Amino acid sequence: MMNYSRVGLTVKSDFNEKDSAVSDVMEVLCDLDVDVQVDAERIGELFCTRRFASSIDYGNIDLLIVIGGDGTILRAVRDLKNFSVPIVSIDRGSVGFLTEIHVDDVKKSLAKLLHGDGVFDERTLLHTEVHRGSEILFKGYVLNDAVIAQGAIARLVDLSARVNGEDLTVFHADGIILSTPTGSTAYSLAAGGPIVHPQLDAMILTPLNPHSFSQKPIVIPGDQKVEIEVLPRPNRFFDTQLSLTLDGQVYFELQYQDRVTAFMNGTTIKFLRHKKDTFFPTLRSKLKWGERLEN
Repeated sequence: MMNYSRVGLTVKSDFNEKDSAVSDVMEVLCDLDVDVQVDAERIGELFCTRRFASSIDYGNIDLLIVIGGDGTILRAVRDLKNFSVPIVSIDRGSVGFLTEIHVDDVKKSLAKLLHGDGVFDERTLLHTEVHRGSEILFKGYVLNDAVIAQGAIARLVDLSARVNGEDLTVFHADGIILSTPTGSTAYSLAAGGPIVHPQLDAMILTPLNPHSFSQKPIVIPGDQKVEIEVLPRPNRFFDTQLSLTLDGQVYFELQYQDRVTAFMNGTTIKFLRHKKDTFFPTLRSKLKWGERLEN
């Protein structure tokens, strides 16, 4: 068995048969005699977890097990204090590009992984910052994407984009998505962006509803630094609400002339998976690639 003596367990906040799914995981962990820490906010009320630690010390675990969909994983990544802690993902979501083990296979698959029959799948995180003048007001990491977009009032905005200090363009659009390869199958894909293999070192810039047909998504090397500046629009309405949203869960309100920088600094998150590449099978199963259309 690999050295996972302290295991954290968290779940999607609300789904059917939560008790059954958690019980199956707890049965495997108890058989392995590990120190289990449970997410008290989401599963502390379940009978099968009452005798374990009432909360997860995210800075003091060797492995994190997540039951849920991609949204649950994104939240768990944000909670982690140490990105070197591997994640085992158990699918209870609808799309599940990041999840691997189906909840019905937990007992067999989880035991194999914890006994060393697995590999690490590393995914690059994107570091983002908000600059206002000479101050850095906000910092954060994303696994999927950072989105600059307008809020309740639907008006186009002007976003100046620079790559490594060189002017790229001014996007006249509803906003822009800065995506990792992992996030290329999320919001960026829905906005017309390309699918990028998650092992590539790259960043995807996808404009949201650009006013110009020539402004298309662009993929740039991962070692490049992107800067997006919110440009003021003289003689226009100034009540447009803009925000930076990280992985669809955390947001920061922006003002005109704020600058959002995004870059990859080598920080990664690790998933513990079976000994296989799950990306192409996931495309086929989740996006229905290769299926014939019915007449």
